[in-house]
Amino acid sequence: MSSSPIQLHNFIGGRFVPPSNDKYFESPNPSDGSTNALVPDSTDSDVDAAVSAAATAFEAWRNTSREARSKILLKIADLLERRIDEFAEAESRDQGKPVSLARMVDIPRAVHNFRFFASAVLHMTEKSTEMDGVSINYVQKYPVGVAALISPWNLPLYLATWKLAPAIASGCTSVLKPSEFTSVTCYLLCDILNQAGLPHGVVNMVFGTGPSAGAPLVSHPKVRLISFTGGTVTGQHIARTAAPLFKKLSLELGGKNANVIFADAEYEKCLATTINSSFRNQGEICLCGSRIFVERSLYPKFLADLKARTEALVVGHPSDPATQIGALISKQHLEKVMGYVALAQQEGGTIETGGTLVTNIQNGANGFYMRPTIITGLTHLSRCAQEEIFGPVVTVIPFDTEADVVEWTNSTQYGLSASVWTSDLKRAVRVSGQLEVGTVWVNQWMVRDLNLPFGGVKGSGVGREGAPYSWDFFCEERAVMLAL
Repeated sequence: MSSSPIQLHNFIGGRFVPPSNDKYFESPNPSDGSTNALVPDSTDSDVDAAVSAAATAFEAWRNTSREARSKILLKIADLLERRIDEFAEAESRDQGKPVSLARMVDIPRAVHNFRFFASAVLHMTEKSTEMDGVSINYVQKYPVGVAALISPWNLPLYLATWKLAPAIASGCTSVLKPSEFTSVTCYLLCDILNQAGLPHGVVNMVFGTGPSAGAPLVSHPKVRLISFTGGTVTGQHIARTAAPLFKKLSLELGGKNANVIFADAEYEKCLATTINSSFRNQGEICLCGSRIFVERSLYPKFLADLKARTEALVVGHPSDPATQIGALISKQHLEKVMGYVALAQQEGGTIETGGTLVTNIQNGANGFYMRPTIITGLTHLSRCAQEEIFGPVVTVIPFDTEADVVEWTNSTQYGLSASVWTSDLKRAVRVSGQLEVGTVWVNQWMVRDLNLPFGGVKGSGVGREGAPYSWDFFCEERAVMLAL
């Protein structure tokens, strides 16, 4: 059974404060539809207070040594790690993901984000050159200022800390607005920030909706840079607002990722990984491989085995250790995803398995559940193979030639990631080099080296995250030339 709703407050200048209008809205528990949290319905006045606190804290924080910043980040990581179970359970209630996934992946990755950037900041390097007998030249990196950080609902703490950690490490101050659907773990993190000794105002959090809190944060004149992860349409709105104000932008947006499977793929590893990349976190990950292209000679066997494995997946209450597929984020999102299932049939597709609501979940009768779904019989240009569904729905399409599958992979407006499965090294390199995406996995999925650039091309966004790329975003560069 669900516990009583938790009432959140904004975190401004190291203190928890109610919204200026004293208004809150209900955020549901996806597992049963009950109210999980009361979220501040913050407005521009709350945003202004948070930005002012960040601006006030900036001068002292920018002059704090890298070593001191690193120690605070490590302390945050240690304190969060001690509370993994508590945070995992809160994340599961808030988002609908299996608690086992939150415990094994989401919260440990948040811990790692702090530790990674705590180490990386100590190894930041700048360029230097010498002009013979004339000048010694070097580059200074310095923090930009107040950053607006806007994080999504699918991996709430995981992706919020992916922004917070480098902002803190670089010497910026920030205002974080988590998704209004999943604010709880970010709220819980605020207490840890204070315990770790982070100076007040370095990190502030304002909770609320995009129009009421996100929009004034993006347009605030004291906000110098914006890091946003979320949908492409929202990213376009942010870009239109930020461009005339010359704010730095990092936008990690939508994806419609291809999973390209050649007949010589290592079969069992490919099949098991495809199940994971299709349906992990209910398919609510921007990197999920929702378009599966299979070489025609392998297609019948692969489809049959994929269908059997999919039908064996356990859809259940997120708190059940046996659950593999939890609840979708909201009733509205569930209806949207089911709408694509209906659209697939209208487009001439076949529902091989799934495509139905699940209503017999113990303690979850009013939750937002559906069976993982495989669709065949569509072309690569169908809407279901072109548009981001962001749910447990995949299309499986056979291909005949390498040229065809490269063209089909590149045929969408998105360019976030792709996976290529083959035992032919030359083909792996050749195909990878033709894909219009920011990340290519070969014979694997979701392996993340945080030193590599992460981001998309085309409609999947602009900018890159990860060390050293996060330093390029959160810092400006100054060229200094010393006469000899």
